[in-house]
Amino acid sequence: MIIDSIQAFDRYLGLNPLFPAVAEFLRTTDLNSLPTGITKIQGDDLFINVQEAPAKTRKEARFETHRRMIDIQVPFNDSEEYGWAPASLLPDAPYDEAIDMTLHDPAAPKTPEDVATTYFKLHPGQFAIFFPEDGHAPAITPTGLRKAIIKVKA
Repeated sequence: MIIDSIQAFDRYLGLNPLFPAVAEFLRTTDLNSLPTGITKIQGDDLFINVQEAPAKTRKEARFETHRRMIDIQVPFNDSEEYGWAPASLLPDAPYDEAIDMTLHDPAAPKTPEDVATTYFKLHPGQFAIFFPEDGHAPAITPTGLRKAIIKVKA
């Protein structure tokens, strides 16, 4: 996982062959003007999904992991809290290949709060990169928010 400001994204270009295209997209696109939903940048290998995330507590948040894609998450209008834990510590759950997602739902007595090893806030102007080994419980917010998830082929 990486957390940084959008202006510093260029320092991570060598981590993935598609990251230069992400950097160019971030430099030349007003993310706030994008419509809700998916905008393709380079087909299925690189696209952005703009979402309206509802209010959610830590207990309501569910951990997710991805096998094929890297998530670069960017909040627009408000701060967003995330839970983080290594994917290896998350309970087993079915993988949905069609959407490249495993939704991990800790069973009682464990809750997402028990599983998270770290919580952090991401503010507008910042991003978080989640690699396939990063379990993340996104969109923890008392009011809801508009955000972007840039999906990059791992």
